[in-house]
Amino acid sequence: MDDSLFQAGIEARTRVLGPEFVTRAFSTADSFNLEMQEMVTEYCWGGVWGRTTLSDRQRSLNNLCILATLNRSHEFKLHFRGALRNGCTLDELRDTLIQVMVYAGVPAGVEAFRLAREVLDAEGIAPPPSDKPMPTVPDSAESTG
Repeated sequence: MDDSLFQAGIEARTRVLGPEFVTRAFSTADSFNLEMQEMVTEYCWGGVWGRTTLSDRQRSLNNLCILATLNRSHEFKLHFRGALRNGCTLDELRDTLIQVMVYAGVPAGVEAFRLAREVLDAEGIAPPPSDKPMPTVPDSAESTG
């Protein structure tokens, strides 16, 4: 293990996911999964998030695209919270998920929006109402031929 990459990974992982998450990840590690936690911290967080060309905000948006496309709901919600911590705006997050929907498929995009709403609700974040008029939906009696 590269100690400098691991330390950079601890710092990045804590910055993005919060100290509570990182402490919990390592405090629940055992002989079965400790090496996995170390590798994730060193390679993902130190080797990737420790780089400086992209901002944490950009990396968060990239991760959301990838995780939504791969249908990794647990990791998606984790990184959606991280994106909020990194200062991503609701507009940026919305447009990222719209891009997922177009490029990865409507089901992936719809699921990403559903998972994002779960995180927003859990975090107590209520997006403002839309200023667009809502469509008029006919009642069932009018739409039956």
